[in-house]
Amino acid sequence: MDSKHFHHALKISEEICIGCSHCMNVCPTEAIRVRNGKAILYENRCVDCGECFKACPVRAIFIDQDDFKRIQSFNYRIALVPAVFFGQFPEEISHSQIYNAILANGFTHIYEVETSVDLLANEVKAYVKSHPESKPLISSFCPAIIRLVQVKFPALTDNIILLKPPLDITALYCRKELTDQGINPAEIGVFYITPCAAKIAAIKSPVGEDYSMITGVINMDTLYNKVYKYIRNDRSTRQPEIPVRPLSRTAQQWTLTHGEANHIPGRSLAIDEIHNVIEFLEKIENDEIGDIDFLELRACDESCAGGVLLSANRFLVAERLRRYTPATDTTAAPEEGINRYKDYLLKRMKIHSINPRSMMKLDENMEEAMRKMDKSSQMLRCLPLTDCGACGSPNCQAFANDIALGEAEIRQCIFIQKNREQTGELSPDESLELLKGIWGSDKFFSNRK
Repeated sequence: MDSKHFHHALKISEEICIGCSHCMNVCPTEAIRVRNGKAILYENRCVDCGECFKACPVRAIFIDQDDFKRIQSFNYRIALVPAVFFGQFPEEISHSQIYNAILANGFTHIYEVETSVDLLANEVKAYVKSHPESKPLISSFCPAIIRLVQVKFPALTDNIILLKPPLDITALYCRKELTDQGINPAEIGVFYITPCAAKIAAIKSPVGEDYSMITGVINMDTLYNKVYKYIRNDRSTRQPEIPVRPLSRTAQQWTLTHGEANHIPGRSLAIDEIHNVIEFLEKIENDEIGDIDFLELRACDESCAGGVLLSANRFLVAERLRRYTPATDTTAAPEEGINRYKDYLLKRMKIHSINPRSMMKLDENMEEAMRKMDKSSQMLRCLPLTDCGACGSPNCQAFANDIALGEAEIRQCIFIQKNREQTGELSPDESLELLKGIWGSDKFFSNRK
């Protein structure tokens, strides 16, 4: 589904925001401005990467989630849990203990997201081999990267591999398995335990799909705290051992940096952290780098181990997952587990083409867009190019575009203000009022009591 607007999991609390501009300065897509002393979000630019969430010093930015009580609306409550969730716990806590704690918190079934990785890995290899004209092919795993390509690198949307990520394949599998047991689909609730905001946004407004098979989303830190508290408080109680079929090494490490690229033949590169990804894609777009078969691109440092909703250190989580060795042979027979549904899943693994949504587009009408572009260029020539951010926009180019779009006026530039004060075109009081309109009255001593 490619609706006009993205759903955004990142929210800004106007009551808490102090208009400090930390978020504006770290946003990789220039999606934040400061107006009237508060941060505001330009939704057409935001990719829900979470950089602003990490940078906010007062926790005014938060990640929206479904009410945990919502799981009780269903008789069959499935927790879709990624490997990084388990990687947060100390090694003395077993998989079985974590399973028990998840079930004790209200879920009836647990499926590990990476259960479908071994099926997907073979399909990705085949896709790369059969689409040599689309190199470099870009993994569809990270939803923040998909949105980044759409809004900042629209010419590269055709390079995205049109296959579902493991999350969506496993959601399809668990629903199919339960309905085949005679369970009414309306009684099944599938809840993903997410390490980041981007996956919430991808579920609420899917790209390349008509709808999501996932009912709701629970933030990972929420469930982690519930599970850890349960385990800590019930150490003396002997819990039944729950049989847990371990993932293969490939599946366990798929969400980490190099987790995909190490298994794709040809020249395959893995790049994590969104600013690194942007720098690399700019080189790809400018033909500075070529002859690459596959790109594994992840918005977070250390990939999903660095998700903003994890409670443990990303390097320790990654280390635990990389040291993982399956206790038993994880090769399932054709009639076991997910392999029973291999044909069913393979037929439904593809997604629709992904459309560009360029954030650089100033207007849908070409003639009007050219007029605004010309105005932006004129404004930019008048600006000091210091990128100081005092105007409430992240840099002079963004400010020039804001002026062209009618969302700012050139007098908001502090340098323009001072020049006009010197020539008498602007009084000091008028200049002060302009600054108050950007940064709010509370930041000026004359308004403090």
